Amino acid sequence: MGIRKRITALVGATALVAAAVMLTSAPAQAANLLANPGFETGSVSPWSCTGNLGSVVSTPVHTGTKALAGAASASDNAKCTQTVAVQPSTAYTLTAWVRGGGGYVYLGVTGGSSTWNPSAASNWVQLSLPFTSAAGQTSAQVYVNGWYGTGTYYADDISLDGPGGTGVPGTPGTPSVGTITNTSIALSWGASSGTVTGYRVYEGTTLKTTVTGTSATITGLTACTAHTYTVAAYNGSGESPKSGGATATTTGCTAGVPGTPGNFQVTGSTTSSISVSWSASSGTVTGYRVYEGTTVRATVTGTSATITGIASCTSKTYTVAAYNGTGESAKSAAATGSTTGCTGGGGVMGAPYYYNGWGSPPNITTVMNATGIKQFTMAFMLSGGGCVPMWDSSRPLTGGVDQATINAVRAAGGDVEISFGGWQGNKLGPNCSSAAALAAAYQQVISAYNLKYIDIDIENTDEFENEAVQDRILGALKIVKQNNPGIKTIVTFGTTTSGPSYYGTRLINQAAALGANIDVFTIMPFDFSGGTDMYASTVSAATGLKNAIKTAFGYTDAQAYAHLGISGMNGYSDQSEITTLAHWTSIRNWANTNHIARLAFWSVNRDRGCAGGGLQESCSGIAQADWAFTSITAGFTG
Repeated sequence: MGIRKRITALVGATALVAAAVMLTSAPAQAANLLANPGFETGSVSPWSCTGNLGSVVSTPVHTGTKALAGAASASDNAKCTQTVAVQPSTAYTLTAWVRGGGGYVYLGVTGGSSTWNPSAASNWVQLSLPFTSAAGQTSAQVYVNGWYGTGTYYADDISLDGPGGTGVPGTPGTPSVGTITNTSIALSWGASSGTVTGYRVYEGTTLKTTVTGTSATITGLTACTAHTYTVAAYNGSGESPKSGGATATTTGCTAGVPGTPGNFQVTGSTTSSISVSWSASSGTVTGYRVYEGTTVRATVTGTSATITGIASCTSKTYTVAAYNGTGESAKSAAATGSTTGCTGGGGVMGAPYYYNGWGSPPNITTVMNATGIKQFTMAFMLSGGGCVPMWDSSRPLTGGVDQATINAVRAAGGDVEISFGGWQGNKLGPNCSSAAALAAAYQQVISAYNLKYIDIDIENTDEFENEAVQDRILGALKIVKQNNPGIKTIVTFGTTTSGPSYYGTRLINQAAALGANIDVFTIMPFDFSGGTDMYASTVSAATGLKNAIKTAFGYTDAQAYAHLGISGMNGYSDQSEITTLAHWTSIRNWANTNHIARLAFWSVNRDRGCAGGGLQESCSGIAQADWAFTSITAGFTG
């Protein structure tokens, strides 16, 4: 939730400001690895800025005659990056002089930490961020960015002090196709010039494998499917341009039989039915058969089906095969779904966030008795060091106040979602080395609490704006769905007033491309220049999300709404937007009318009145009865 930009930061405010020390001495330039650090060339290059929102200005400047201006907008934080070669396991110091942007100017290392200082709103302030490269790390991307809707920021005299690495390799030769089987394609290519650490094999933009030699075999493919691959070499300085493409088709094609249906997924459910859809098969198709194990549950001519007559709160796993007069295709990958109607917290995800980390956590049973709410989103599960889950990186996974809270909810007939991540802190996504490792960390929590729902709150530059970590999270959730039939997976992320930003749209499209089978995509419609009518701004953002989901998955409006969530912020937001009780009631009513999947807000801790109080951690900043937003949310019917 966005309040973690300010209020949660208060818990460690001293540390944040200390990390962004205001210095008066000139920046050290002797060992600076960055090119054009003061933008004195008059050009942004070799920096790369999102949305082309970076430019060079003559005023204000810190030293010299030029500085960088980043025109952050409501939908783009004007992030400017530069990648340089570094040496493994080596200490570096990143510094920059910044100002403007309402004080929200961030300096960081992609995949690592970032820092900021609110004093930069009207003064030049030097941010300083020490970091140590990982074992085997040979390049680092540094960045500076503003924040959405906070105006133009300025940066000057950016420095990365430490020893450098070597140059980018040449382009590898176009791959040649070797041995092909039903499930694999072998490739080889000519070596790149220059210093080469290894080679990456891509299918489109998806990395399929990394090797140190000049050959690779891509495995785990489906019979009778076509694939096109390119290769890029890399070293500590970066990655070469990609080679030409090589296309091959796996064996196993049966003359006349249709190809295997793709993108098989659950699209919706009721108390007695589960709906599925898939991509059309190649070849001549008479129809499709939907199987549960070896039993045919539906036969259709289109690319969707609804299986009826299922008991409520029941999990089912299906596959689909195409057929014609010659025979039947191979079965698709499996997809699992559950009917609604579960008791013990209910299948309806009306689940405001509750946080034991600050904000005078209220007695949760008192809130339940006063409002009728039956579900909460418990925040936040972080890293306790490496790929090990721990509440807020400081409280034990089990046996502490968080487990006591969850036990109390369940004893009162409710249930919980557990939220991983959030705006700041040491998160599991960047710390776990692979999707499998991250899935194992999620599984520890799922098993510890017998969870029916998990919420991955993907925010900030270390997860939301880190494409590798985005993909790692989606891959992990795909594994979680496979290993826990019936569990609901939720991803929660920021938005613009018109819908998902670039990174939000990418997250949705990648979920579809990877077959991650995400149940709910939840936006956070606040801290997004929402203006005075937060109802209208929220509906606009949610409509944009619905359209993005439709485009990615080919859903109808109703199907897209069934995969959509809203997580607002009661009362004052970080940007002094005010969501009133009337706004929240209208948002709840809109959510019920369109039968969206989830309604939440940040947070129950703040669901108390303090008229004129502004942004607070334990009240909403407006006049209201205690738990009024929670009571409204309890009326969410999905």
